[in-house]
Amino acid sequence: MGQKDRNFFNIDALEQGISRTLGEGIATRIFPGKQAMISVVRIEPNARGALHSHSQEQWGVMIEGSAIRIQDGEEIAVGKGDFWCSPGGIEHGIIGGPDGAVILDVFSPPRPEYTKLGSGFTATD
Repeated sequence: MGQKDRNFFNIDALEQGISRTLGEGIATRIFPGKQAMISVVRIEPNARGALHSHSQEQWGVMIEGSAIRIQDGEEIAVGKGDFWCSPGGIEHGIIGGPDGAVILDVFSPPRPEYTKLGSGFTATD
């Protein structure tokens, strides 16, 4: 296996990464590293993600589309190019915009429950 096979990926290659269904209309492909992990989240139009929290810091970048980011009780409209930080322990969620959304999330440290196939936003979902 060459260097490219082990360490290079494409955001549109849906066969890459670890697949996880986060909720109805919300799916992700996860790429874990030793110190951080990336999650490419695809949200169907108007899909709602459950409010949840976790100990890891999470950064999100809106790659395509739009959404309402719910964070610490506040609803914030986000669109292409916007990015945000969710500190560990802060309750947050998402509602997809009318055309859906693609979000790149970065977690540090990696979330253990995201290193295997599964569903839900947390280990108990």
